[in-house]
Amino acid sequence: MTDAHPMQTPTASHGHPWLSAVVSLAVGAAFLGLWFWLLPRWLGFTVEMAGAARWRWLAAVPSVLGFAVALRCVWDFGWTGRGTPAPIAPPQRLVVVGFYRYVRNPMYVGFAAGWIGLWVIFGHPDPRLIVAVAAVALGIHLFVVFYEEPTLRSKFGAEYDQYRQNVRRWWPSLRGWNQPR
Repeated sequence: MTDAHPMQTPTASHGHPWLSAVVSLAVGAAFLGLWFWLLPRWLGFTVEMAGAARWRWLAAVPSVLGFAVALRCVWDFGWTGRGTPAPIAPPQRLVVVGFYRYVRNPMYVGFAAGWIGLWVIFGHPDPRLIVAVAAVALGIHLFVVFYEEPTLRSKFGAEYDQYRQNVRRWWPSLRGWNQPR
């Protein structure tokens, strides 16, 4: 941790944490609404309830858990980071709490689990969509590698470098990293 970016208590500087958390949740809710409510309709997903299709509803478990992880990450951006997931209002402090102790990109991992669950529920095996999803996943990976990580490195310096060296980008660890104080 550097002197330029000390960890602060939730009530220190950058305004009250509740305001940041509420704004972050509003941005997150809009994002979840887009991805969970509108996009399935635009992609033509339908629900079948006959025969074996009933078993698809088991995929609701990882789907709900994945979206819950993403929502918790949105909260952490607001409460701890004093910002939102939107690049126009990013966190002002490095977020190394909650799921961020286990994987550097838990919001993306949560959304991926949520979407895989939805895909199973809606049963939409169209090969064109599989190619589109692979392209989106590659785009997200490139965005993280070429925009997010350099931006975090320039904003948080050694604090981010230490975090990056101890927490993997995409595959969660079983034990969370405890940032030295």
